[in-house]
Amino acid sequence: MLRSLYSGVSGMKNFQTELDTIGNNIANVNTYGYKKGRVTFKDAISQTLASATPGTSAQQVGLGSQIGSIDTVDTSGSPESTGRPLDFAITGDGYFRVADGNNTYYTRAGNFYFDDNRRLVNSEGFAVLGTGGPITLRANVKSFSVATDGTITDQDGNTIGTISIATFQNPAGLTKVGGNLYTTTNSNAGTVTVSQPGQNGAGTIKSGYLEMSNVDLSEELTNMIVAERGFQANTRIITTSDEILQELVNLKR
Repeated sequence: MLRSLYSGVSGMKNFQTELDTIGNNIANVNTYGYKKGRVTFKDAISQTLASATPGTSAQQVGLGSQIGSIDTVDTSGSPESTGRPLDFAITGDGYFRVADGNNTYYTRAGNFYFDDNRRLVNSEGFAVLGTGGPITLRANVKSFSVATDGTITDQDGNTIGTISIATFQNPAGLTKVGGNLYTTTNSNAGTVTVSQPGQNGAGTIKSGYLEMSNVDLSEELTNMIVAERGFQANTRIITTSDEILQELVNLKR
């Protein structure tokens, strides 16, 4: 059987994965705090037809391609002004920490709310963690303000809590779990450092802003065209290989 058939199949499967990733990026172009994905390819094993000799290179035939990695591109999105005091954007490195029971997750989406227990939570109802644990608004608080170092103070200047920021050695290694959340379970993120905003390399906080997705729509559409053409070229490889096989079968007639 022709090796080109299997090379074409591997190329089709890989370009399909790239199209899936591009489609997910485009679907999340307006998702706050979303980090786009990227697919990289690498060549598969090569078959050696003749070994190298002095003055002559080895004769090798490649057997297609395979997925090298599906990366999370951890670049910052643009901050968008909302004017809402409980919308926070991180300027610089780091992630907000939220907790659901004993599980801690990380997110760049800073659209937070106060629940019926006056706890600061995200849209999923997970408690936002400060430097001293969950942040709870006291009953007598009528208004509050948030500083760039994450300190939340009431109308009398009393500190309600301080939002914490988590930084990682390799933030691109975090695992996506949906809902704008990331986890360190089975990830390659490295050691987590929890700090007050503006300390130990953590970014600062801008109240009244949300971080937009870092997806560049024009770039994604261009990549989609390239991936589509790559998929079509690999289908052509299979079609051509099939025609050659048909000619070989017809030789017996």
